[in-house]
Amino acid sequence: MKTIADFSPLCQSFFSKRLVTQRMASPHTVSAYAQTFRLFMAYAQKRLHTPPSMLSLVQLDAGFVAEFLDSLESSRGNGARSRNARLASLRSFYHFAALEAPQHASVIQRVLAIPYKRLARRLVNYLTRPEVEAVLAGVDKSTWIGRRNHAMLLVAMQTGLRLSELTDLRQRDVVLARGAHVRCEGKGRKERCTPLAQPTVAVLKAWINEQGDDESRFLFPSSSGGRLSADAVQHALAKHVAIACTTCPSLIKKHVTPHVLRHTAAMELFQAGVDRSLIAIWLGHESLDTTQIYLDANLQLKEAVLDRLNPVRSKPGRYRPDDKLLAYLKTL
Repeated sequence: MKTIADFSPLCQSFFSKRLVTQRMASPHTVSAYAQTFRLFMAYAQKRLHTPPSMLSLVQLDAGFVAEFLDSLESSRGNGARSRNARLASLRSFYHFAALEAPQHASVIQRVLAIPYKRLARRLVNYLTRPEVEAVLAGVDKSTWIGRRNHAMLLVAMQTGLRLSELTDLRQRDVVLARGAHVRCEGKGRKERCTPLAQPTVAVLKAWINEQGDDESRFLFPSSSGGRLSADAVQHALAKHVAIACTTCPSLIKKHVTPHVLRHTAAMELFQAGVDRSLIAIWLGHESLDTTQIYLDANLQLKEAVLDRLNPVRSKPGRYRPDDKLLAYLKTL
């Protein structure tokens, strides 16, 4: 039986109708979904020897989707979190396909039944105050790029903005008068304002004066004046962290990403005694459960709890080796 090449029109309709028109997804969301489908189509073309425009939804069944997800982990080295993010994008498409192509209901339902992988929730990685100061001190402020990076990292560490929020900022989004703050549009198109500390205000004033006051200009532009890419920010941060390692050895063992700067801002707030609900508002979290990770990682708070406890009094015991015959039997 000849298959009908119905995947391509469904995919294009999903992006144009569901994501852009109905959900009004942000460019970052659309880009993330598109990356998933580029990987999915490249795998399908290699595996099925069929151009993506000629694929049928019947060919992309649950077994094939599961193989694709496994390949992400085996060939691309993706972890369970990345795998789940790709699966979430595909599930959104198959939910849409269930309405647009009900004749494939059995195929779609099996794909939607693919479970997410369980994740081990690790403690968040963040920088201590000496590490923050070492990274900022390691930036060469004698160059234009150095001054830009210094201002950008300072804002990131103080406000806890997401990487996309940081690179999206334009000069009109910053208020440096009384009640200084930065305004951004976060996940779910939710706008929020984050106050700026006086040292950050002083740095930003000098930086904007150097650039020229133009409201439409990116606050932290690339050398050509465009929007900084995520890779460019990561590269700049890695360079300055490497320099800071010479004066702050504790940084050597840490993998510092732009998101670690967000965690750093959150931990600074938490250690200053700010309530968890206020931190969630500050960071733009949808749920308080997301902010719980900073409570789990706060060792100082746990040490303070320990100091208030009456510890159990116990003496160390003396080691006595087992009888030779019993020791032998334990090895069997």
